[in-house]
Amino acid sequence: MTNEKAVAEKLLQVEAVKLSPSNPFTWASGWKSPIYCDNRKVLSFPYVRDFIKSELCNVIFEQFPQAEALAGVATAGIPWSAMAADQLKLPLMYVRPKPKEHGLGNQIEGSFTKGQRVLVIEDLISTGKSSLQVVDVLKVAGVEIVGMVSIFNYGFDQAVKAFEAAGVVTKSLTNYPTMIELAIEKGLVGASEKALLMEWSKDPAVWTGSR
Repeated sequence: MTNEKAVAEKLLQVEAVKLSPSNPFTWASGWKSPIYCDNRKVLSFPYVRDFIKSELCNVIFEQFPQAEALAGVATAGIPWSAMAADQLKLPLMYVRPKPKEHGLGNQIEGSFTKGQRVLVIEDLISTGKSSLQVVDVLKVAGVEIVGMVSIFNYGFDQAVKAFEAAGVVTKSLTNYPTMIELAIEKGLVGASEKALLMEWSKDPAVWTGSR
């Protein structure tokens, strides 16, 4: 079993991922979606949580050895970045969606130095917009971004192009095509629904769920 498939199976096991092509979910953006991913649910399952943490640390250690610190994306990326930073004994910071409205007004919480090589930790990547906003905040602060690691990635073309344009290398523990193949294999969705599911990932903004 590949690591991507193993991670996908763990997410399905704890129902962090739900699939419903016949009765789509509605995202905050208004998009209709046959899938809903909430990796925060994993935090409630210690053994699955430990497995995901180990996979995350392996990716960081093997593919981003130059990282001198981790930066979690608030809020869902914070626990994963904290666990990984503790395991790998790396400094940790996290980035708010906007500056704090009182106190010091920080948007980046934690200590960092100019030129420090930082790896961003995200729970999932969809359009990439919010993730790249965090990258911009860190760049303005003077750190060097070595890449971004997420647990799940929808693999949208617009996100791929946005990260390429920003010069940010991304790596995800698992992804949408792997999840769909596993769901079909496990009988969670029918093989006949595969085409419909893959159509969504190609153009999610206009997908309606009907054919």
